[in-house]
Amino acid sequence: MGARPAISDAQRRARLVRRHRLGAGVHASSVTELADSLVGYHATTPSTVYLSARARIAGFLPEQMDAALYRDRSLVKQLAMRRTLFVFTRPVLADAVGAVGPRVTASERTNMLRDLRRSPGFDDPDRWIDTARAAVRDDLADGSLRTSTQLRERLPALDGYVVHGVGTKWEARAPMGPRVLNMMSAAGDIVRGPNSAGWHLSRPSWSSMSTWLGEQLPVVSVDDGHRAMIERWLRSFGPGTETDLVWWLGSTKRAVRTALAGLDVVEVDLDDGNIGYVLADDVPGEGAVDDPAEPAAFLLPELDPTTMGWKQRDFYLGPHVGHVFDSNGNGGQTAWWDGRIVGGWRQHKDGGRIEVHPLEKLPRAATRALAAEAERFGEWLGDVRPSPGYPAPFMRR
Repeated sequence: MGARPAISDAQRRARLVRRHRLGAGVHASSVTELADSLVGYHATTPSTVYLSARARIAGFLPEQMDAALYRDRSLVKQLAMRRTLFVFTRPVLADAVGAVGPRVTASERTNMLRDLRRSPGFDDPDRWIDTARAAVRDDLADGSLRTSTQLRERLPALDGYVVHGVGTKWEARAPMGPRVLNMMSAAGDIVRGPNSAGWHLSRPSWSSMSTWLGEQLPVVSVDDGHRAMIERWLRSFGPGTETDLVWWLGSTKRAVRTALAGLDVVEVDLDDGNIGYVLADDVPGEGAVDDPAEPAAFLLPELDPTTMGWKQRDFYLGPHVGHVFDSNGNGGQTAWWDGRIVGGWRQHKDGGRIEVHPLEKLPRAATRALAAEAERFGEWLGDVRPSPGYPAPFMRR
């Protein structure tokens, strides 16, 4: 058996820039094309979806994303991997629900049952969840669109509260309705529909999934979903390690290994000593295009799919993890040069100016390019002031 092919960190960064549509000449032409290039946008923070697109589509306007999400419905928000909200195209949506929907749904239910059992007033927590779920499903079956508040007002079965910290000074009531909706979203029963707030905020109405799509969501098995999602990830993010895949999917080693065994993949040596995987037709020198891109500056939002694409991030993050990622692993607003995170950025409330915060000494070309990108970014935002949901540690200093 011959030696494994090797893919260097420099090659990985070149792939990252090209395949994630970040370099000059490789920008995406539409929000749906970009969604597939990234295997979905991160959507936990509402503005991230739009700011990720702005960095990768020339002339992007928020109206383009709104049209795909709410008029054409070619993009759909879905609670999926790692109990995280994503935006997928329809084919990816079906595979994501098939792959991780059952696992996320079970996790949401388990967490609700734990809190219901600890709180007074719920004699049969399992039955309470099932009754609330059925009530929502029946209420939305006629094609209605309703906010979480409207559903709770209409449906007594959904309007339950749990009490945290009983008997302590931290005692507080928390509604269970939104958590039931999240569980149903993960299962593919319901979906976030029209947003009544601005693009950088989130006030969704809920719809039944079949009504919103105009058809039933195709049923995909867990195994088929894993294979499809891992194949997409390898095409866009590969090479990656087993650790990367398990983390990104929020799945198990067994499921990932089973999926890899069903795909035509090749092991490759990485600079950090780990073994990575690529698709067999994507090995360097065997048809894959890995030409280095010209160094480019770009500013990405918090939880951007590129920032959050790998668990083992040294090849593009270097020593900056403590400045960029919080203690829960959420990546903040980042500044990139030549395929690497070299700093962060923040928007000043007064005037909206974008300030770049370098985390290392940069060449003059990088400093100039990042400053120019910050000016363009500030002009694009205009009067909008998106609030970070997960501020990077450097922003607290």
